[in-house]
Amino acid sequence: MRLPFPESIPFVPVFFFALLVCIIQQVQGTNPVFSLCCFAYILLATIAFNVAGGFTRTSGAYIFFNSVLGVIIGLCVKIFLSEAADSNLLVPVLTMGVNLLGMCMMLVAVYLSKKVRTKRALMGKMVTDSNMQTATVGCLVAGVLMMFIGYVIPGGNGSVLSALNQLNRFYPLAIILGVINTIRRSGGTRSVNLPVLLAGGLMFSNGVLGYSKEGMLGPFAAYVLAAASQRYRISRTQIVGGILAVMFIFQYLVPYAQYGRTFREETGSANLEVSLSLLSNLGYVRQQYLETSGDAYEERVHGYYNTSQGFFDRLQMMSIDDSLNYQTEQFGNYGLTPMVLAFENLVPHFIWKDKPQVLIGNIFAHEVGILGEEDESTGVSFSSTATAFHLAGWKGLLFLAPAVWFFLFLIFDSLCGDVRKIPWGLLVIVLYAHAAPEGDVTTIIYMCFYTVYAIVFAGIMGAYVMPIIGTFVIGPEGIMLRRGKPIRSIPNRLRPPVSSETSPLRP
Repeated sequence: MRLPFPESIPFVPVFFFALLVCIIQQVQGTNPVFSLCCFAYILLATIAFNVAGGFTRTSGAYIFFNSVLGVIIGLCVKIFLSEAADSNLLVPVLTMGVNLLGMCMMLVAVYLSKKVRTKRALMGKMVTDSNMQTATVGCLVAGVLMMFIGYVIPGGNGSVLSALNQLNRFYPLAIILGVINTIRRSGGTRSVNLPVLLAGGLMFSNGVLGYSKEGMLGPFAAYVLAAASQRYRISRTQIVGGILAVMFIFQYLVPYAQYGRTFREETGSANLEVSLSLLSNLGYVRQQYLETSGDAYEERVHGYYNTSQGFFDRLQMMSIDDSLNYQTEQFGNYGLTPMVLAFENLVPHFIWKDKPQVLIGNIFAHEVGILGEEDESTGVSFSSTATAFHLAGWKGLLFLAPAVWFFLFLIFDSLCGDVRKIPWGLLVIVLYAHAAPEGDVTTIIYMCFYTVYAIVFAGIMGAYVMPIIGTFVIGPEGIMLRRGKPIRSIPNRLRPPVSSETSPLRP
């Protein structure tokens, strides 16, 4: 089976899927208006995805992750649990209406951006098949050096190390380049090589020791996206192995990450001894996590399901957005001050040394009553749709959100082009898997600048600097075999004897 990398999703099957969801919701007692909004939302998300060009463009990937991880998975889990889709929400019809209008305007934004984006990717094919192997090794070496420097040299806001960490995408870039290179060199018979395994293992280890779910899932996301972009044919063994790996991560490592963060917050940093102790007792850690999360879920103000569903609680934004929508309905709009702060935050620390650190998600979380009064450091995620509505009401959805989405789509689609041909877009898609459903409108402002710097930096380094570093490790052009020059005929060279049976003079 080849990994899918769709340019579009057939509309007719989606129509029947959305209709089935609507019917089941009615059987389970969901408000009819809510169900109709869900039906329309699924159809509009499909249309927007197809208009963008599917996964071949970064805008299509953003729409996919925003809709699927933000809304659709949550609706499907509610059906599986036999719960009404609008249950446990404070303002369900308003919340679904906000999502529906937001998807309408996202469709408008991607349609307009498609009209004005550049026909050719601005970053182009800076990495070719001939130097992709050395670029992969160079990215791996650079990632190891950055990790070593991070442990040796103390960082902080405004430091050179802090700036480099924001631009550091070497491990996922090494995975992406290495997988594409291996598939092309082997003719589709292999997909990984030693640099890919090392980069993936180091990235995964850093995620485990740092209690980061993004760090643990990032290597798998980078591999799958790179392999799918080349339509790699996977075997049944690989499918079963992948399913088992994902089940293990969701079953044990996600609870480990959530439970381990409490120890990191107490000590201020990740402790290797504590991490190893927790890893050696994953069953106990999972049990403790379920007990603590179950107690917290009973006191929740934003839970979507009747009971805790573990990692699936994070694969939806309906409940947290609903609490913010309720706040907006009860007390009015917040105003556009966070947008001003977002643009002020673009000023680097070395220019504005006393720049205040403002966490918009933390402010909104205090509004809805999720965090304690003294907690000023915990970041809470809200979707771009809900935050636009909170800032400026329906005008925020009609004008503010589509303007921000338009520039996001325009910038990255123009930079990266078709991600099947140019690898930098795959790196953007890996970032979108987390940022698309959970990034608010101020986060998008940040992405339009600093994420662009990171991608351009990764492209330049991967195309021109990393191959040089890789050359010192594996030699010029890696293991590429050069074709020899054709042998020219030699004057007065004796010709081989002609058989009498093949001689043209034979009677």
